[in-house]
Amino acid sequence: MATETLTARELTDLRLGTLHTAVSDWKTMVGRLEQLATGGNGEVSATDLEKKANAANWKGVNATVSREFVTKTAAQFADAADEAKSVLAVLRDAHAAFTKHKEDLRTATDELAKSNIYVNGNGKVAASVPSGQAAGDADIHKPTDGELDAAQSRITRILWEATETDRIAARALRQLARNKYDFTDQGPDSLKDADRDQGKADAEHWRKEIAKGDVSEWSEEKLARFNETLENQRDNPGFTEAFATGLGADGTLQFWRDLAAPPGGAVEGDRAKLMGHVQDNLSMALANASHSDSPAMETWKKDVIASGTKVFPVDPAMPMGPNGFQVMSSLMGKGKFDDDFLHDYGDAVLKYEREYPGDPGVAWRDTTDLTYPPTGNANDPVDGLMEALGHNPEASLEFFNDSTTADGKKLDNWDYLVGHDNDARKWPEGDDGKPLGYDNLGHALESATLGYAYDDQNPHIPPMKTEAQIEAREERTALMERVVNNYSSADVIEKQPGISDSLANMASGHIDSLNYSAADFGGSGEVNGRDARFGADKNHLADFGSTGTTNFLRALASDEDSYNTVSAAQQAYGTSVMAAQGDDEGDVKRVAMHSIMMHGMLDQARFESIGEQFADEKEAANRELEKQGAWPRLRRRCRDRYHCGGGFRGDHPGPCGGGDRRTARLRGGRRGRGDSYVEPDTRLASGERVRQHGRGTQGNRQGPGHRPAQCHDAAPELRTGSRNVR
Repeated sequence: MATETLTARELTDLRLGTLHTAVSDWKTMVGRLEQLATGGNGEVSATDLEKKANAANWKGVNATVSREFVTKTAAQFADAADEAKSVLAVLRDAHAAFTKHKEDLRTATDELAKSNIYVNGNGKVAASVPSGQAAGDADIHKPTDGELDAAQSRITRILWEATETDRIAARALRQLARNKYDFTDQGPDSLKDADRDQGKADAEHWRKEIAKGDVSEWSEEKLARFNETLENQRDNPGFTEAFATGLGADGTLQFWRDLAAPPGGAVEGDRAKLMGHVQDNLSMALANASHSDSPAMETWKKDVIASGTKVFPVDPAMPMGPNGFQVMSSLMGKGKFDDDFLHDYGDAVLKYEREYPGDPGVAWRDTTDLTYPPTGNANDPVDGLMEALGHNPEASLEFFNDSTTADGKKLDNWDYLVGHDNDARKWPEGDDGKPLGYDNLGHALESATLGYAYDDQNPHIPPMKTEAQIEAREERTALMERVVNNYSSADVIEKQPGISDSLANMASGHIDSLNYSAADFGGSGEVNGRDARFGADKNHLADFGSTGTTNFLRALASDEDSYNTVSAAQQAYGTSVMAAQGDDEGDVKRVAMHSIMMHGMLDQARFESIGEQFADEKEAANRELEKQGAWPRLRRRCRDRYHCGGGFRGDHPGPCGGGDRRTARLRGGRRGRGDSYVEPDTRLASGERVRQHGRGTQGNRQGPGHRPAQCHDAAPELRTGSRNVR
């Protein structure tokens, strides 16, 4: 039965005083048992008794039976002392852990309350804003959807960690008390040791179950128990390494092939949903195991790659089916795999594919259902590889800057996977004739250019304090420049269906460098002071070129969702940079006019795209234009919100009036996966922070997807596609 997560009320009401008393009592008990076991203070001890028994001149039956009894009894006293130490260790660590969990919850609740977010007894968050009458003229902040999602993620994580502490401690204590007539000296020395030991025990249990065969015949109840074990242990190296090495490379691949694709084909209904969870949790478990550098795991990783070309048949009587690369890649959609493993695995996959006598669509033509929910598409292992890179920014950046040699020909991975020339990859096609896998490619590019997993709900923006961190930032912007130059037209993007949302997220993440690059019209950047205005040196901005930047942004804006994402990012960034200029009204005006130009460029590209899309449907075109026309209204509302005065032309905002008015903040906190709230009273540390998206998440125990940054009190009538801007 699945472990129920502790509620906020249960954690808050937890009486740690009782647990502290138990720790004190067991500390006393340990002292007494040690004295009985080894002596001290002149007292008789089990050790003394054992010495006397061994030294005595026993005769007859006493020479065996009595001596053995005394020796065994003496050992039990020592074991009792050791077991008491284990109980004390578990209770002591549990007390320390629960103290931290309670403090974390209290701190989070207090901090969220300052943002008008309330945490109820069940651990659910909600906005708690005074009514208009109660607020009066006060400027009351209303939490955005993004803030609420981030808050829920934070509270859920705290409660999950507390539940894990409770589960591990309770199981350890039950294990120690399982034999009422015997004691053990094999107990854990800490809660961490208990977690590791439990993981190893679970891995051995399921290794034996899998070794019995016929895993496809497991009942739904047994499959649910296996999934529960994976969910509890997927981040425990004690389990993950023992499970992977216990099965071996081929055993791991064969197990998933047998479970996912039984001879009768993919399973359906509730079992199919459960299989999706098993696949995700198994992927995260293997990702965790891959970080071990033990000899056994190093062998496992090498053997998985070596088995990449080996066929794992659905039916042993028919030697046809997916090969090792296809099976392994289907288990790489979640979790962060080891850098070196991803490099070696990716190199092997691309080498095999490029040397295969046929296009990738032929090489990977097997359609065995290895992924849940089933798609019926060919099993392209590059898809899984790209997803894995999408969760490992460092490995992804290195991968796209690296090359692979096949048939003696060295080819950049970028040129092969992203490029358009004759050497570029021909991505497998679906039944509709459109290429598949570009959404996965986009995920890998996102992590490589932004420095965090593409679906990270609460990303930690890469710092820029050390030389190594600055170098990494510059490598990310260098790769982003290749993205900008590669996707220079809507036609190029349309030929890679599924990648546009990732490109928009990348653009939002590098909105600072894109603005900086666009501010060099006619090569005037050096004389118009753009370096100082945008903080080019401090923020390590890259110049992508004015023309390339314009083409890239116009190409993105032709798509409605991408237009909404980038426009929201531009709104947030433009407002922040304006406010960051301080009292220099000239720079404020220049930044404001530049932001107007950026919005105008995006608007024009979107309008042109609508005109082309609805060339024969005037009424539909007018509706789309009217919808997009809400953006100028949005900017007018933002202008009014920030008390901007004078200097306006038409619908576009000009410079703010000055003084404290420039420090008005864009409402909202850090949003979901990758976008960030930028304080306008400081220059942006990195445009990677300003990022919007509308996609759901695919990580560990994460909540729903998030919406783009929102300008407070602006145009409530603006509802565009799946992204809502209020």
